[in-house]
Amino acid sequence: MISIKNKYAQKNMIEAGRLLAEVFFDLQSYIKPGMTTFSIDLWIGRQLKNKNLMSAMRGYMGYKYVSCISINDEVVHGIPHEARYIQPDDLVKVDVCASWNGYCADMARCFYFGNDEHVKKLIDVAMSSLDHGIAKSISTNHLSDISAAIQLTVEQYGFGVVRDFAGHGIGKKMHEDPEILNYGAPGKGPLIQNGMAFALEPMITLGNYEVFVMDDGWTVKTVDKSFAAHVEDTVLITEHGPSVITRL
Repeated sequence: MISIKNKYAQKNMIEAGRLLAEVFFDLQSYIKPGMTTFSIDLWIGRQLKNKNLMSAMRGYMGYKYVSCISINDEVVHGIPHEARYIQPDDLVKVDVCASWNGYCADMARCFYFGNDEHVKKLIDVAMSSLDHGIAKSISTNHLSDISAAIQLTVEQYGFGVVRDFAGHGIGKKMHEDPEILNYGAPGKGPLIQNGMAFALEPMITLGNYEVFVMDDGWTVKTVDKSFAAHVEDTVLITEHGPSVITRL
């Protein structure tokens, strides 16, 4: 069942989103090649604590960290590691979900340090597809209107849309109903209503969309080893349209 957030829930989610967006703003100038993904996770953990945000990831199904950090052909759910150093031409995806006063916001961004124009285009298209999905997040639209907008944006550039993982509802829990696919025909599924909250997260690839989960049980990689991009924002559906709470 898709929950409708009351004003109290929305207020707390908005604060969670604002504070989380501040963490990502500072992360832009902090993250650099030569760092380990473990050290970045530690830094994020300190920022969350300083802002009185509680990690929604640590403890989820036994996960030990406050972020997922995925590199190159890793799509999502990369595990921070003390021996994993960021290289100058790596495409790094950082995903963090945290709560304020019991209500969550979820956000992911790409960080790229190389000069490959294809990779830069991949990141740009991922953000564009997210924006197109957000634009369709309005009451009276169907849920799959979001999915179709994301897929159309991505595939017109010849990139792949991952099928095995999706966006989701969000609120008191990191993952709530509904599942929001990044592909599909428009005009399907439940009607979007004011008070719903979604975490939209396009996951796209330079090649084929097929992925697999590594033996660690978490990290998702592309089968053809192509680079992948992952971006995410949390959106509240309001009478005035979609409100992106994870952007400053």
